[in-house]
Amino acid sequence: MKAWKTYIYDYVHYKNQMEIDYSIDPLAPHVEDAAFLQDRQNRLLQLQTNDEERRSTPVKNETRLRIVRADEQPDRVVADIALKRTIVAHIRGQEQSEQRIELQRLELQRRNEHWHITRIQDTAAERGFTLQSDSGPGMLLAEDPDEFEMMSIPSVPYLNHELLRLPDSVLHRYVYDRTKAVQYADRWWNGNNPAYTTFEVDCTSFISQCLFAGGAPMNYTGKRNVGWWYKGRIQGQELWSFSWAVSNSFQWYLTASRSGLRAVEVESPWQLTYGDVIVYDWDGSGRFQHSTIVTAFDPNGMPLVNAHTVSSQHRYWQYIDSPAWTPRTRYRFLHIVDS
Repeated sequence: MKAWKTYIYDYVHYKNQMEIDYSIDPLAPHVEDAAFLQDRQNRLLQLQTNDEERRSTPVKNETRLRIVRADEQPDRVVADIALKRTIVAHIRGQEQSEQRIELQRLELQRRNEHWHITRIQDTAAERGFTLQSDSGPGMLLAEDPDEFEMMSIPSVPYLNHELLRLPDSVLHRYVYDRTKAVQYADRWWNGNNPAYTTFEVDCTSFISQCLFAGGAPMNYTGKRNVGWWYKGRIQGQELWSFSWAVSNSFQWYLTASRSGLRAVEVESPWQLTYGDVIVYDWDGSGRFQHSTIVTAFDPNGMPLVNAHTVSSQHRYWQYIDSPAWTPRTRYRFLHIVDS
């Protein structure tokens, strides 16, 4: 094994220990990125307070490391890594397990025959893109009509449905199958269904797929700022509504819709059930940047969610351990109307 790889494996080991101890002390001697360490210490203190309130005690962290790419020079390496993590805790005497896949970029430098980790960057965070302007509920518009397409990565095979605008009578009759929505979320939490375009920031598209799998009817209008629909790639064009893939537009559509897929906002996560949705405004700006779906509950009866971008399964809904979280974070708790 190349010497620099050993330092990355050591980093993962001490990172696991750090999150058991709620302290950067195990990791600090091995990392020279002071800003990263300070940020992690602040988040660990927040996580510890949160865990105490939940009566949650960390038991073990297991991480499978994959080095995705490495740019090697004689005395410097930049490595992109994927960390598939299993986080186990005891809550009120019961074992609770969470999984997620974190992506990071590590910079290493060699000095005096030893490698040093000089910078750590989270390369997949839950901060989604937003469009430039909005004109009311469900009506998000881009200043540049090509802006949204430019933010996606190349398409994979598209859904070949003959989609027509459904009459209101059909939209009113649908029944939301929460079990199927959750099954889809658990099937694809750590992968991309090849039937859909994969976005660089994929969180809301993934939740839309889950709702569609649960029987929510697409409201195909052919207009990007109206309805909730996906038609794939046709003649080189990416065709979907903003509400399908942009969190802020998605939450406006759910709460403004009067037929078909719609939701009511509730005051507390206690009021959510399987297949419901939580959206996140990290900086309190009023624009929501992340979307998740409720797939389980912890022993306290609080929601656990699945999500993409940082692929997560049965993650605690509050996301305090996310690099995107700030003290100004606001949530909307959206209960999907069943029919």
